Amino acid sequence: MPAAFDPAVLAADPGPRADVLAALNGALAAADPAAAVRRHLSLGRRGLAVGRSRMPVPKGRVVILAFGKAAPAMAAAALEVLGSLPVSGAVVSPSGSAVGPLEGLAASHPIPDAGSLRAGHRLLALAGEAGRHDLVLALVSGGGSALAEVPRAGLVLEDLAEVNRALWRSGAPIIAVNTVRRHLSAFKGGRLAAAATPARLATLILSDVVGSPLEAIAGGPTVPDPTTSADALEALRRWEAPAPPQVLAALEAGRADGSAPLAGERPPSTAPVVVVADGAAAAAGATAAAQERGLTARVVSTALEGEARVVGRRLAEAARRLSPGEMAVFAGETTVTVTGAGRGGRNQEVALAAGLALEESPADVLVASFATDGVDGPTDAAGGLGDRQTVLRGGERGLEAAASLEANDAFPYLEACGDLLRCGPTGTNVGDVMLVYRPRR
Repeated sequence: MPAAFDPAVLAADPGPRADVLAALNGALAAADPAAAVRRHLSLGRRGLAVGRSRMPVPKGRVVILAFGKAAPAMAAAALEVLGSLPVSGAVVSPSGSAVGPLEGLAASHPIPDAGSLRAGHRLLALAGEAGRHDLVLALVSGGGSALAEVPRAGLVLEDLAEVNRALWRSGAPIIAVNTVRRHLSAFKGGRLAAAATPARLATLILSDVVGSPLEAIAGGPTVPDPTTSADALEALRRWEAPAPPQVLAALEAGRADGSAPLAGERPPSTAPVVVVADGAAAAAGATAAAQERGLTARVVSTALEGEARVVGRRLAEAARRLSPGEMAVFAGETTVTVTGAGRGGRNQEVALAAGLALEESPADVLVASFATDGVDGPTDAAGGLGDRQTVLRGGERGLEAAASLEANDAFPYLEACGDLLRCGPTGTNVGDVMLVYRPRR
């Protein structure tokens, strides 16, 4: 699943940047959703294999409920595996594309919209229509938290959208964000699984969350929620994210509606949940692709988190310690505390901060930060590159790197310098991949 990167990024330093793009394409190939589904779902004489679990072939239908940025590719692969079995269901994605017999529903990310509400209700309805002879196959991927939503009783969609916006601007990590989302939702936190009873249930997940805690990926709609409303309130307090009074009242009310599985309950053995690909797989793919080009490459961490500009400086420091021809690979997801009115995304902030830190570097090194879904913040870029010429290139165009970073305005700066990574939506989503590279000269 190679991406067609905008070649403009190669102009400043073609050879080393071509190495970077090759490694990023290796990451995308390793996170290909269709291939991941085919590796973990198979149909044979002994039944349906879901990961290491085996289920009987359903006597009724297979109801596919696919939602997230990788939903179309995951659904297409599942249809291929299931062959002639009777299948129905829906696919929820930003594009709204239908897949075979599965209806397509379009919705918004990262803030839920009316399409998200329609999608959430439709998925709950389809799950509720499944009978005891049917199998509900949930195909979950990153972005699903916003793409499919139903507010809990007493709340409306704008309440959830307002809290989402506040949390994103606060710099809260995704686990904290999704803890709050689950407790404001009638879809997340195991509620989709509850709606599917008495049908059999299986879930395949493409994870975009560090460590792949099941309840945090797309809000955990088919798994129990180990957190409480008190945890959600603490997340709002900790990250100083304002919330409407009705949201705070709903959280104070806790789980009074009783519509979700009990906290701490584990999924039954008959309901397999399998993570089919994640950031670690992408990092391994990037490493293998770099090695194929003759580089010395290794995975340093698959759990890189923190404020984007701080991470950018740390990566720049790591770059100085590399030997010529060496590439260090990281996966994870940074955050941005928004204080300015500029345009950008977390990966672009990583790149610009790295460029600032490398301005006086005696070594010829570069740092790349890339969103595997191809979308970094509210921009058309997937991330960016920073090297010791980043500040100089911006200065020649009348821009000031430090001021741009302070204003959360990395996008126009990197665009002017030819340092943006652009490839369009990739159809997958396993978080971010960051490369630190010292080329041979």
